[in-house]
Amino acid sequence: MNKGIFAGEKVLITGGAGHIGSSLAQALMPLGANVTVLDAMLPLYGGNMFNLESILDKIKFVEGDIRDRELVNELVRGKDFIFDFAAQVSYIDSRELPFLDIDINGTGHMNVLEAMRLCAPSATYIFSSSRMVYGKLLTNPVNEEHPTNPLSLYGIHKLLVERYCDYYHKTFGLKTIAVRLPNPYGVRQQMKHNKYSLVGWFLRQALDGGTLTIFGDGKQTRDYLYIDDIVEGFLLLAEKGRAGEIYNMGSKEKVTFVEMVDAVLKEAGTGRKEHIPWPENYEKNETGGYVADTSKIERDTSWKAKVTLKEGIKMMSEYYKKHRGHYW
Repeated sequence: MNKGIFAGEKVLITGGAGHIGSSLAQALMPLGANVTVLDAMLPLYGGNMFNLESILDKIKFVEGDIRDRELVNELVRGKDFIFDFAAQVSYIDSRELPFLDIDINGTGHMNVLEAMRLCAPSATYIFSSSRMVYGKLLTNPVNEEHPTNPLSLYGIHKLLVERYCDYYHKTFGLKTIAVRLPNPYGVRQQMKHNKYSLVGWFLRQALDGGTLTIFGDGKQTRDYLYIDDIVEGFLLLAEKGRAGEIYNMGSKEKVTFVEMVDAVLKEAGTGRKEHIPWPENYEKNETGGYVADTSKIERDTSWKAKVTLKEGIKMMSEYYKKHRGHYW
């Protein structure tokens, strides 16, 4: 990574005490960036001060919410890079709490983009979107031109912010970039519930000697992406990504759900698996097997995922065996 682009630059990370945000903050330290972290520390969403403990004396931490317009204006002012990770993270909760979801995952990001227009128009803004914007899959691998017909309010609101990015780029010339992530996993993610990452939740259950349940035969493919690869991708896009564009990230490793479960059980050394029938009406949320076409990000930045699922789960398992008390 070219240290020069971040050395001395002012960086804001929203949701910066969470899984991806804190990992990015950690990576920016040796690159010489001046990092401000904003996190509301809402109980469900993974904000954890232990994630930042080793760098707290090197960053500015602000406990606050992207829904606080005045605070967001203050923090965005004069920034060079804005990484926008703050979110309601569960597509399940988006159905039960629709107004909360649009409040955080819609209006909150509008606040950040408006603040950027007013207070930091030359900044680079990168938004963390999701594969959930695609909905039912018509082709595989999936490229950025695939139709977007999300099946959840979570996916709809992620797509909404992608549209905000496009609008602010085309109307005001802001440098906005959206990144569609598949299934993130790795160190520093929350482990308290199953609404963010099944890899993490399954690892917790396995380490506690529990049973990992698999719907059907577990042969559906998923694209699991380790946190180190995600962070490298965001840093490269900040440097080389094209304004106004949307990029897929993905591992290209075709892994079935049951293979993920087996890898978790192997590294945990405890736990068991059980196959159960699919729940009623599962088709309404099940998108089908997913593998990302990453040609675009590879072409523009030379990024490629490096960590295999087995390697990632091994590192993750070692981390949580050591730091379980900070995440359970």
